[in-house]
Amino acid sequence: MRRFALLPLLLLAIAAPARAASEWAVNNDGVQVEAHADDQGRGVVRASIEIAAPPSVVFRVILDCDRAARMSPGVKRCKVIARDPDGSEIREHTVKWGFFLPAMQSRARVTMRPDREIRFTCIGGDIRACDGFWRLEPLNGGARTRVTYDLWAAGPLAIPAGLISSLMRRTVPPSLAALRRECEGG
Repeated sequence: MRRFALLPLLLLAIAAPARAASEWAVNNDGVQVEAHADDQGRGVVRASIEIAAPPSVVFRVILDCDRAARMSPGVKRCKVIARDPDGSEIREHTVKWGFFLPAMQSRARVTMRPDREIRFTCIGGDIRACDGFWRLEPLNGGARTRVTYDLWAAGPLAIPAGLISSLMRRTVPPSLAALRRECEGG
Protein backbone atom coordinates (compact mmCIF):
# COMPACT_ATOMS: atom_id res chain seq x y z
CA MET A 1 0.00 0.00 0.00
CA ARG A 2 2.81 2.39 0.93
CA ARG A 3 4.52 1.79 -2.42
CA PHE A 4 1.48 2.99 -4.34
CA ALA A 5 1.25 6.13 -2.20
CA LEU A 6 4.79 7.04 -3.26
CA LEU A 7 4.12 6.59 -6.98
CA PRO A 8 2.22 9.89 -7.49
CA LEU A 9 4.99 11.77 -5.64
CA LEU A 10 7.64 10.14 -7.83
CA LEU A 11 5.73 11.00 -10.99
CA LEU A 12 5.41 14.62 -9.91
CA ALA A 13 9.12 14.80 -9.08
CA ILE A 14 10.17 13.31 -12.42
CA ALA A 15 7.66 15.12 -14.62
CA ALA A 16 9.43 18.47 -14.70
CA PRO A 17 8.67 20.54 -17.79
CA ALA A 18 10.61 19.38 -20.84
CA ARG A 19 13.13 21.79 -22.36
CA ALA A 20 12.66 23.14 -25.83
CA ALA A 21 14.13 20.84 -28.48
CA SER A 22 16.86 23.32 -29.40
CA GLU A 23 18.01 24.00 -25.82
CA TRP A 24 21.11 22.22 -24.55
CA ALA A 25 21.94 22.06 -20.88
CA VAL A 26 25.51 21.53 -19.71
CA ASN A 27 25.89 19.96 -16.29
CA ASN A 28 28.82 20.13 -13.87
CA ASP A 29 30.41 17.02 -15.40
CA GLY A 30 30.68 18.70 -18.82
CA VAL A 31 27.84 16.67 -20.32
CA GLN A 32 25.68 18.47 -22.84
CA VAL A 33 22.16 17.09 -22.87
CA GLU A 34 18.92 17.85 -24.68
CA ALA A 35 15.79 15.84 -23.85
CA HIS A 36 12.22 16.40 -24.91
CA ALA A 37 9.05 14.68 -26.02
CA ASP A 38 8.56 14.65 -29.78
CA ASP A 39 5.31 15.12 -31.69
CA GLN A 40 4.89 11.33 -32.03
CA GLY A 41 4.77 10.78 -28.27
CA ARG A 42 8.31 9.48 -27.85
CA GLY A 43 11.01 10.57 -25.44
CA VAL A 44 14.08 11.90 -27.26
CA VAL A 45 17.54 12.55 -25.86
CA ARG A 46 20.81 13.70 -27.40
CA ALA A 47 23.87 14.05 -25.23
CA SER A 48 27.57 14.66 -25.73
CA ILE A 49 30.75 14.42 -23.67
CA GLU A 50 34.49 14.62 -24.35
CA ILE A 51 36.68 11.83 -22.99
CA ALA A 52 40.47 11.80 -22.61
CA ALA A 53 40.84 8.40 -24.25
CA PRO A 54 41.08 7.20 -27.86
CA PRO A 55 37.93 6.02 -29.68
CA SER A 56 39.09 2.37 -29.54
CA VAL A 57 39.04 2.46 -25.71
CA VAL A 58 35.66 4.21 -25.57
CA PHE A 59 34.21 1.72 -28.07
CA ARG A 60 35.32 -1.29 -25.96
CA VAL A 61 34.02 0.24 -22.71
CA ILE A 62 30.57 1.03 -24.17
CA LEU A 63 30.21 -2.58 -25.33
CA ASP A 64 31.50 -4.16 -22.10
CA CYS A 65 28.49 -5.81 -20.42
CA ASP A 66 30.46 -6.32 -17.20
CA ARG A 67 30.68 -2.53 -16.79
CA ALA A 68 27.06 -1.72 -17.72
CA ALA A 69 25.72 -1.78 -14.15
CA ARG A 70 28.48 0.59 -12.99
CA MET A 71 27.76 3.09 -15.75
CA SER A 72 23.97 3.16 -16.09
CA PRO A 73 21.49 3.75 -13.27
CA GLY A 74 19.13 0.86 -12.83
CA VAL A 75 20.92 -1.64 -15.09
CA LYS A 76 20.93 -4.97 -13.29
CA ARG A 77 22.10 -7.20 -16.14
CA CYS A 78 23.54 -6.97 -19.63
CA LYS A 79 23.97 -10.04 -21.78
CA VAL A 80 24.91 -10.70 -25.40
CA ILE A 81 22.41 -13.39 -26.41
CA ALA A 82 23.40 -13.81 -30.09
CA ARG A 83 26.16 -12.84 -32.49
CA ASP A 84 25.60 -12.81 -36.23
CA PRO A 85 28.28 -13.50 -38.85
CA ASP A 86 28.00 -9.86 -40.02
CA GLY A 87 29.26 -8.70 -36.61
CA SER A 88 25.91 -7.52 -35.26
CA GLU A 89 24.66 -8.69 -31.88
CA ILE A 90 21.43 -9.15 -29.99
CA ARG A 91 21.78 -7.76 -26.47
CA GLU A 92 19.43 -7.99 -23.54
CA HIS A 93 19.35 -5.55 -20.63
CA THR A 94 17.40 -5.86 -17.40
CA VAL A 95 16.67 -2.53 -15.73
CA LYS A 96 15.03 -1.82 -12.36
CA TRP A 97 14.35 1.87 -11.67
CA GLY A 98 13.05 1.55 -8.12
CA PHE A 99 11.71 -0.81 -5.48
CA PHE A 100 8.10 -0.03 -6.42
CA LEU A 101 8.54 -0.56 -10.17
CA PRO A 102 8.93 -3.95 -11.84
CA ALA A 103 12.16 -4.91 -13.59
CA MET A 104 12.00 -4.33 -17.35
CA GLN A 105 13.83 -6.16 -20.08
CA SER A 106 14.79 -4.90 -23.48
CA ARG A 107 16.35 -6.69 -26.42
CA ALA A 108 18.14 -4.75 -29.10
CA ARG A 109 19.94 -5.47 -32.34
CA VAL A 110 23.33 -3.77 -32.17
CA THR A 111 25.38 -2.99 -35.28
CA MET A 112 28.86 -1.57 -35.11
CA ARG A 113 31.44 0.32 -37.11
CA PRO A 114 34.49 -0.35 -34.93
CA ASP A 115 35.80 2.70 -33.08
CA ARG A 116 33.25 4.95 -34.86
CA GLU A 117 29.62 4.05 -34.19
CA ILE A 118 27.32 1.69 -32.33
CA ARG A 119 23.69 1.61 -33.51
CA PHE A 120 20.86 -0.12 -31.66
CA THR A 121 17.20 -0.84 -32.34
CA CYS A 122 14.81 -2.43 -29.86
CA ILE A 123 13.44 -5.72 -31.15
CA GLY A 124 11.65 -7.06 -28.09
CA GLY A 125 11.05 -6.85 -24.39
CA ASP A 126 9.16 -4.27 -22.37
CA ILE A 127 10.21 -1.17 -24.33
CA ARG A 128 7.69 -0.66 -27.14
CA ALA A 129 10.20 0.87 -29.52
CA CYS A 130 13.61 2.52 -29.48
CA ASP A 131 16.32 3.51 -31.88
CA GLY A 132 19.62 5.23 -31.30
CA PHE A 133 23.36 5.37 -31.62
CA TRP A 134 26.67 6.13 -29.97
CA ARG A 135 28.94 8.14 -32.29
CA LEU A 136 32.67 8.44 -31.54
CA GLU A 137 34.60 11.34 -33.03
CA PRO A 138 38.39 11.36 -32.62
CA LEU A 139 39.86 14.62 -31.31
CA ASN A 140 43.47 15.76 -30.89
CA GLY A 141 44.80 13.20 -33.36
CA GLY A 142 42.81 10.42 -31.71
CA ALA A 143 44.03 11.03 -28.16
CA ARG A 144 40.55 12.21 -27.09
CA THR A 145 37.03 11.29 -28.16
CA ARG A 146 33.80 13.25 -28.45
CA VAL A 147 30.96 10.83 -27.68
CA THR A 148 27.47 11.64 -28.93
CA TYR A 149 24.56 9.57 -27.63
CA ASP A 150 21.23 9.85 -29.44
CA LEU A 151 18.06 7.94 -28.51
CA TRP A 152 14.33 8.00 -28.99
CA ALA A 153 12.12 5.60 -27.07
CA ALA A 154 8.49 4.80 -26.44
CA GLY A 155 8.00 3.29 -23.00
CA PRO A 156 5.85 0.41 -21.93
CA LEU A 157 2.13 0.86 -21.49
CA ALA A 158 0.98 4.45 -21.80
CA ILE A 159 3.81 6.25 -20.01
CA PRO A 160 3.76 9.87 -21.23
CA ALA A 161 6.68 10.86 -23.46
CA GLY A 162 7.31 13.90 -21.24
CA LEU A 163 7.90 11.58 -18.30
CA ILE A 164 10.26 9.42 -20.37
CA SER A 165 12.25 12.44 -21.59
CA SER A 166 12.45 13.83 -18.05
CA LEU A 167 13.83 10.51 -16.84
CA MET A 168 16.35 10.54 -19.72
CA ARG A 169 17.44 14.07 -18.80
CA ARG A 170 18.20 12.87 -15.28
CA THR A 171 19.83 9.49 -16.04
CA VAL A 172 21.87 10.04 -19.22
CA PRO A 173 24.34 12.67 -17.86
CA PRO A 174 25.47 10.50 -14.90
CA SER A 175 25.83 7.54 -17.28
CA LEU A 176 28.06 9.54 -19.63
CA ALA A 177 30.12 10.85 -16.71
CA ALA A 178 30.54 7.23 -15.53
CA LEU A 179 31.57 6.23 -19.08
CA ARG A 180 34.26 8.92 -18.97
CA ARG A 181 35.53 7.67 -15.57
CA GLU A 182 35.70 4.08 -16.85
CA CYS A 183 37.52 5.13 -20.04
CA GLU A 184 39.97 7.38 -18.24
CA GLY A 185 40.79 4.68 -15.69
CA GLY A 186 38.95 6.25 -12.77
